[in-house]
Amino acid sequence: MSISFEIDERVADIARRTTQFVRDVVIPEEDACGGDIHAGPEPLRRRLQEAARAAGVFAPHVGEEFGGLGLDLRGQAVVFEAAGYALLGPLAMNCSAPDEGNMHLLEVVATEEQKERYLRPLAAGEVRSCFAMTEPAPGAGSDPRALATTATKTDSGWRIDGRKWFISGADGAAFTICMARTSGGPGDPGGATMFLVGMDTPAVKIVRNIDTLDHGLFGGHSEIVFEGVEVPDSAVLGAVDEGFRYAQVRLGPARMTHCMRWLGVARRAQDIALERAASRSAFGGRLAELGMVQQMLADSEIDIETSRAVLWRACWELDQGRTAAQHTSIAKTYVSEAVNRVVDRAVQVCGALGISGDAPLSRLYREVRPFRIYDGPSETHRWAIAKRAVRAAGKRGDAR
Repeated sequence: MSISFEIDERVADIARRTTQFVRDVVIPEEDACGGDIHAGPEPLRRRLQEAARAAGVFAPHVGEEFGGLGLDLRGQAVVFEAAGYALLGPLAMNCSAPDEGNMHLLEVVATEEQKERYLRPLAAGEVRSCFAMTEPAPGAGSDPRALATTATKTDSGWRIDGRKWFISGADGAAFTICMARTSGGPGDPGGATMFLVGMDTPAVKIVRNIDTLDHGLFGGHSEIVFEGVEVPDSAVLGAVDEGFRYAQVRLGPARMTHCMRWLGVARRAQDIALERAASRSAFGGRLAELGMVQQMLADSEIDIETSRAVLWRACWELDQGRTAAQHTSIAKTYVSEAVNRVVDRAVQVCGALGISGDAPLSRLYREVRPFRIYDGPSETHRWAIAKRAVRAAGKRGDAR
């Protein structure tokens, strides 16, 4: 097995342009709105995305057929980290959640007609989307098998009934990919189907936008009711009862792109801490000369480099066409916790400045904490990692 850490020159060039674009265009826009975009100011999104197109960094993950740059996951890891240096960077480049993950899923699973109707305008930034799987307890959450939303076959198609919550980007989205149970019941490992549903479809209702710790996801997080929603057979994405399998097509890479973007946040927080430690004097010298500060700075460098290494390993496996379930779980768990540590240390190094509005650290801090819950909490991933490790050890024992 050979894993190269060399960066392709085309990828390196896109990353350089992304870095410049983020510093010159995106960060000033972020500072102006304080990183608070849950209300979804559409003129801001349009303005940023037009600037990204002009800079040649728009939609780096999408195939060239649909107007993107066609980078594989290893290339995305480099460019998305540069984009994530600003909270609005991924939005500007049309590679933010949940749209980025939906684009990948549509490229892999959708019919040609569905790609033209849904993927092409989404990839162009003409519309936004959301992914409706999570439900209020006792429905689907960390355990997707608890899926309770149902889709019942009718003479003209399907009727969807259920309640979803914490659906990111739903407010203002043109369509959703809705997970509903077409066979079995809550707790069964199969029986889910994905449906493409226009958010303007009658009986689809956003009942509230949820107040959350984070404020930096365009359109926020919503609770949605599907009450007798009628859709045609052509709304089925992929095959009936194969929704859980398709979810892995989306969720494995999406976990890694989350890691990429938030690793950029960690790098920004560390840069702020380094600058503060080098310039702030206390106790007869610079902060950077104090042993405890040096330890925090060093530990953050270790966390960033280690995060990048485990992320790239998982991306390499996915690019090889492997499921990479174990390594994506390891990367998601490690990176989400490491990013939290890096930002927390940066706040500590900067002291009162760190928790003030005079530096962006407080806004970064509120954004990274939910990362340990999104796309599976650390506890769920650890459970899965341990199960796979024990199973692998058993197979090695049987071989002996």
